[in-house]
Parts: sequence; C-alpha cells; structure tokens
Amino acid sequence: MLQEKILSFDNLLNEVINQNLCNRCGGCVSFCSANGINALKIGKDGYPEYVDKDKCLEDGICYLICPKTIELEEEIKEKYNWKYPIGNWENIFSARSTDIEIRETATDGGVVTSLLLYMLENNFIDGAIVSKRMDSCGRMPMIAKNRKELLEAAGSFWSEATHLDELGNIYSSCFPVIKVIKDSAGKDMKRLALVGTPCQIKAIRKMQAMNIVPSHLIVFTIGLFCMQCFTLEDLMKKDFAKKHNIKIEDIEKVNIKDKLILHMKSGLKIQIPLEEVEQIAHDACLACSDFSNDFADISAGGLGSEDGYTSIIVRNSIGKQVYSEALYKGYIQNNIDKIYSSKIKNNKQINTIKDFAIKKRIRNERKINSIGKK
Repeated sequence: MLQEKILSFDNLLNEVINQNLCNRCGGCVSFCSANGINALKIGKDGYPEYVDKDKCLEDGICYLICPKTIELEEEIKEKYNWKYPIGNWENIFSARSTDIEIRETATDGGVVTSLLLYMLENNFIDGAIVSKRMDSCGRMPMIAKNRKELLEAAGSFWSEATHLDELGNIYSSCFPVIKVIKDSAGKDMKRLALVGTPCQIKAIRKMQAMNIVPSHLIVFTIGLFCMQCFTLEDLMKKDFAKKHNIKIEDIEKVNIKDKLILHMKSGLKIQIPLEEVEQIAHDACLACSDFSNDFADISAGGLGSEDGYTSIIVRNSIGKQVYSEALYKGYIQNNIDKIYSSKIKNNKQINTIKDFAIKKRIRNERKINSIGKK
C-alpha cells in the first residue's frame, strides 16, 4: 500500500543517494512529474540532484519509483507472481541467434539483439531503448529503430547507462500527466522495448503500477543478468588494472558469467573472479538483491550456458509469445539439449542461476545491515 504521508526528493536524498545506494538509473529525474519545470536534474557525477528545490511539486513520485525504496514492492511482487529466488518463470533456454553477423558482434549468443530485431521487423515495437558504444570506455542511451542501430548497440560493456533518460527525453513533463511531445521522432514512438538492468526494469514496473505516463510506452522488457556495474574509473582503482595487466584501450568486449571475462583486441581472454570484482563495484550494486532481473518479460545472460549461447528465462505470456514467434520465424535457435520448464526443479543451468541469485541476496543483506550499523 502507498504511504499516507507524501515523501519528497529530500527523503530520497537522505535514504538512498546520501547512503551511496543510488543505482543512477535515471528514473527519478526522467519520470518526475516536476521535470518540465526543472526541479530535478542528473548531475555531472550521474546522480540526481535539485535544480531548484522551490519548484519541486513534492508529489512523491521520485521516491515511489526508486528501485531502492520499499514502496510498491509487494504490489509488484504480487502482480508478477514473484517466487524466491529468481522470480516467476515458465521456461529456461540456452539459445543463440541464427544471424552470424549478430553472433560475431553481440555477447554470448546474440539472442537479445535478435529478439529486438524480430520485434522491429514484425511491427511489435517502434523502437528499442538500448545503449550505443561511443568509445572504449563509454556508452550512451539510444532508441534503435533498425538492424544497423541494433548492431551498433550489440555487445556488453562494463558501465551502466541511464536508459531511462532516453525515454524521458522524448517528452516534456507537466503535472499531472506528460502532455507535450518534444520532437517529431517521439511522435512515432508509441511502443518501445527496453533492455535494462534490474534497477531500470524495476523503476519501470513501479511506474506502470501507478499508471504514470510515459511508462505505458514500454510494451516489452528484456532484463539483463546483473551482479554489479562498474566504470572505467572503478577499473583503475586500487591498482586493479595493474594487478591483472589490463590496458583499458585494449579491451574489445566484456562478459560476465561465473567470472568477469575481458576479451582483448589481441585475442587474449582475461578471467577475473567475481569476488575480486566486488572490490571495485558500486556500493549500490552491493546493496541490490536482484541478479536475474526478476520483473522483466524475458531475462538474459551468459551464466549457465556454454560459450556462444545465451541463457534465456521466459517469465510470462508476452515473453513466451515473443520468444516462440522469433524461434518459429528463424531469428533464434535453441540448444535442444537445454530446454527446461518450471516443472523441472533441479538442473545444472537452473541451479547455477539460482545460486548466483541467492549469493546476491545474501550480499545485499550484508551490505544493508552494515549501513544500518553506521
């Protein structure tokens, strides 16, 4: 249930941002009903901040949709039939794209890119909110509308990107609903897919639970497995790069399975235990409990699948529809030896994903408890 007392951005500052728990998903600013009058902005460090506190409408939306607050948590869990430890799911597959160019460009099996391509080419969506690689150490959010743009965004990189800013930037906000479309491109964007981390998907689900525009534009979500995010600056901390003989400019691609795997331009693969990666992870990631992106329509990641394949968790009816149609039309192919339904309780692939989900939940509890003792 929603709280009786309206909470404001001040509460978000005190309880989340100042406690180093902010994931920098961009949801509070992108969807804040006060955004049109410039009450909030994303600061230079990526964290939300006031532009003019006096302009804040104090409607509490920024607090409610934050993935780190408990508000709306039970409502979302009930709506998506959440079950410990990886949420609701109908099927788990190990699959890959049938498109050789996509497989060579993307991470793992390229299934996420092929699912988006299927939805675009078959008019299921008008665009997909993804991250485009800008250089060796940065990404920017973009709305991909065709194959070429999807390929530009394919592959994994180590830093987070505020996808939600891109959705918010299509619109100018004004309480109580978003009324003005900012540019002509936005007029065609009525149905969007979002590829995001657990915090990004959860912010969307909170918005949708409140029927707040423009979350209605998101008609499909693909959630990425996520143990932690880190930036170039993080990678250079505590002599991490020096210890592992990493030159940033030589990194071609990044993948995370049971280890952090750096694919170098020379062809060398550097594998680093995730316990070591925790040393450079954001505090917010250490305090996050969601590994398998429990509230997405489809979740995806390399963990649990052999090289060249993607582990796919189909969670609901719309996820099943998109996946089965993409499979039928030849965009993707299953590893026929690894197809599991929710009736199967014990299997190496399923248990591997569950084990990581449990590890992240334990880490979350440890981190939250340590903050509470300060």
